[in-house]
Amino acid sequence: ACRELGIRNVGVYSDADKKSFFRWYADEAYYIGESPAAKSYLDVDKIIEIAKLSDSDAVHPGYGFLAENAYFAERCKKEGIVFIGPRAETIKEMGDKIVARKIMSEAGIPVVPGGEREIKNFDDALKIAKDIGFPVMLKAAGGGGGIGMKIVRSEDEFEEAIESSRSIAKSAFGNESIFIEKYIEKPRHIEVQILGDGENIVHLYERECSIQRRYQKLIEEAPSPALTPELRKKITEYALKAAEALEYENAGTIEFIYKSGDFYFIEANTRLQVEHPVTEMVTGIDIVKEQIRIAAGEKLSFKQEDVEIRGHAIECRVNAEDPLKNFAPATGKIKRYRSPGGPGVRVDSGVHMGYYISPYYDSMISKLIVWGRDRNEAIDRMIRALYDYVIAGVKTNLPLHMAIISSEAFKKGMLHTNFIEENNILEEMKKMIEFEALHIKKLEEIFEEDKKIPAISAAVNAYVELWKRENEKKEA
Repeated sequence: ACRELGIRNVGVYSDADKKSFFRWYADEAYYIGESPAAKSYLDVDKIIEIAKLSDSDAVHPGYGFLAENAYFAERCKKEGIVFIGPRAETIKEMGDKIVARKIMSEAGIPVVPGGEREIKNFDDALKIAKDIGFPVMLKAAGGGGGIGMKIVRSEDEFEEAIESSRSIAKSAFGNESIFIEKYIEKPRHIEVQILGDGENIVHLYERECSIQRRYQKLIEEAPSPALTPELRKKITEYALKAAEALEYENAGTIEFIYKSGDFYFIEANTRLQVEHPVTEMVTGIDIVKEQIRIAAGEKLSFKQEDVEIRGHAIECRVNAEDPLKNFAPATGKIKRYRSPGGPGVRVDSGVHMGYYISPYYDSMISKLIVWGRDRNEAIDRMIRALYDYVIAGVKTNLPLHMAIISSEAFKKGMLHTNFIEENNILEEMKKMIEFEALHIKKLEEIFEEDKKIPAISAAVNAYVELWKRENEKKEA
């Protein structure tokens, strides 16, 4: 986005990312610290220091680490650096799920029953649970990403679940506060993308994110196959109402669960989201460019009536993980890599052949996005793109994606948050793993037959090493 807007850009990298493409792609790159995030990407002082050293006007926080950190946004403002995102006050309000629910409820937006206040003690929690009725869901007040969430179906397992949820919340977010809400069985997870420039707030329609594992999104699509024009109007009006209650600026997402014609607010993400490309594909709007323009004091480059849904887009999050071992993250070196292409295919990735998947950061290594004139064409195109995608050397969830997208239930749009378990997807995935192994074996044979490749690789590596040394001299 910066390149297309003619803006010079600066990157920061840790030890683990010394050989990442983004380091070399950025106009300038600065070393920020050791591999653990706490010693690099989460170090606010270092980021501010580098921003000043490089004479940067603004900081884009991405969609992880400090993206929803109100303190970081406030520090940027105090240091005279523009934070490319919403106001710190908005981040803080929406970062506390209990406060967020209160704001939405007061604005007339339906929320899931329960969750109006923090749990004080076990007796207090039990009373709330009995009032709204089991099953209930325990959630971290200061968290997200499904971390610390627990379903409790009876009073017998309640006390142990509370202790576990508190412990996880404290460890992950430094805040042990949890709350209880009614657990809705097999809902759909649907969210609305919003953009605000300080005067106007618009929506870019919805995304469906119902295919999840461990409460974390796996596949997203736009538009939702569940919504009629009437339901689409209803959810987008709720989202705009929520954004107006927050006087929202920059990019954000209002998230809902949906069942039997009813929507319930669950949270607002005050940042760019991983799945934003599916919205970009169906609207033609570059969300990151709009973020930058808004942060620079410009107005949105379009009006609500200009936003139209064209076709259908699907995104698969490609993770380095083993689905057969409870989705445990995988590490290692990528030995062979071939990404798909062709009409309507987009791959957002920073990996390459020889890249080492480290244990320090999120397991997602790329996003595969496809566009089709309708949902059926998008599904066919995703199946083809998944077939074309080869990653060897580390375990990935590519076979899982193939099993999901190929399933009749997915093709029929019968989606909900328990989709993988209910449709026996992991068993189907085992067949896909066998197919993937044959696919990789064929690729290995091609590489072994081509004697030129080692020589070419050696020459390229020698050039890159020379380039790196020259750049390191300049950085020094």
